[in-house]
Amino acid sequence: MLAPPQMPLGLRVVNAAGGALRALGLPLVRLDEASLLAEASRRTGLDDFGGDAFREPLRRLLASLGSEANLTLVGRITARNDIVRLLENRLRMENEHRRHPEIARGSVTAPLFILGLPRTGTSILHELMAQDPSNRVPMTWEVMHPWPPPDAATFDTDPRIAAVERHFSGIDRVLPDFKKMHPMGALLPQECVALTAHDFATLINHTSHRVPTYQAWLESADLVWVYRSHRRQLQYLQWKAPATRWVLKSPGHLWALDALLTVYPDARIVQTHRDPLKVAASLASLVTVLRSLASDAIDPREIADDWTRRLARGLEHTMRVRAERALPATQAYDVYFAEFMRDQIGMVRRIYAHFDMPFSDQAEACMRRFLAENPADKHGRHTYTLGAAGLDVDVERQRYANYQQHFGIASEAQS
Repeated sequence: MLAPPQMPLGLRVVNAAGGALRALGLPLVRLDEASLLAEASRRTGLDDFGGDAFREPLRRLLASLGSEANLTLVGRITARNDIVRLLENRLRMENEHRRHPEIARGSVTAPLFILGLPRTGTSILHELMAQDPSNRVPMTWEVMHPWPPPDAATFDTDPRIAAVERHFSGIDRVLPDFKKMHPMGALLPQECVALTAHDFATLINHTSHRVPTYQAWLESADLVWVYRSHRRQLQYLQWKAPATRWVLKSPGHLWALDALLTVYPDARIVQTHRDPLKVAASLASLVTVLRSLASDAIDPREIADDWTRRLARGLEHTMRVRAERALPATQAYDVYFAEFMRDQIGMVRRIYAHFDMPFSDQAEACMRRFLAENPADKHGRHTYTLGAAGLDVDVERQRYANYQQHFGIASEAQS
């Protein structure tokens, strides 16, 4: 049976004190819109957040955090710090756009989007393609702290890199096994969910916290405005650190492929595929661990049941959009996990050939070096089973039958 990890003693003491204060009715860390906006404005000296579209998702997130997430004191502190950081980023990027209208004239042409269920090879594929000097990916450090605008001259030595590494070192101390599931680092490519987080329209929130009402809204919302903001952020990031070709990645695109293609009609789509039962078990394990940072009320079985239903809806949505838009074969390429893992460089070569992108000897050498330095079990092996997640094989096979049949995905052995 899945179980949340035990937090260090110091965090447990702080959370216990927070629980006692809450029981006495004493005020804790505020998570209300007014104080969050005011704090971001105070820190930056700015007050133009770039329109009001972000306010609805922010309000919905705050409502779910307050009524559904069961946050500990540490969880409330972390949530407040994260939200204020995102609001600060909004203010600073908007200020740069206003002062430098030429940013919005920057071209984002035929970006390549990697989408697929979590745990299907999207991360390693993104990391490999990031090794190609002709590709530009959003780096974790520049997405977490995008101001001042990243500059090509200092891109590899920016002091924000060290600051973000220290941040992740702190997480490693609290959750030493998390890097087995999802390695993190300032110099690793970042997912688009960290860009759409600036609009508070991101899959991150229901992964890190139990916010089902917010997530239900996110899955049903028209997110065209979010992808317009996404493009605007790419223009900002490439302003002083140019991009020949953007390579982007996120499982979140599964639920919003129609909005993505509306904003990026020339997008190149790479969809990764794997037996979804393996995915559901692995994701349940990851979410159980991640949510334990902010809450003591973790139900791994609820997490598994909730997320497997959501994953299935995301896959169905993507299949429907690809069919309704009659997405041409030249614009999409399907990658199968087992085949990819047998020959990663060969698969990358086929992707490049499919989209008529030159694959240089330099790019291949960089990718091979990255693979040699980052073996799959570098941080240890992440083990998980469907049974431990409380999911029934027969029920889950039926849930994903249409998807597996449509793409011809073989079932893997389950335990």
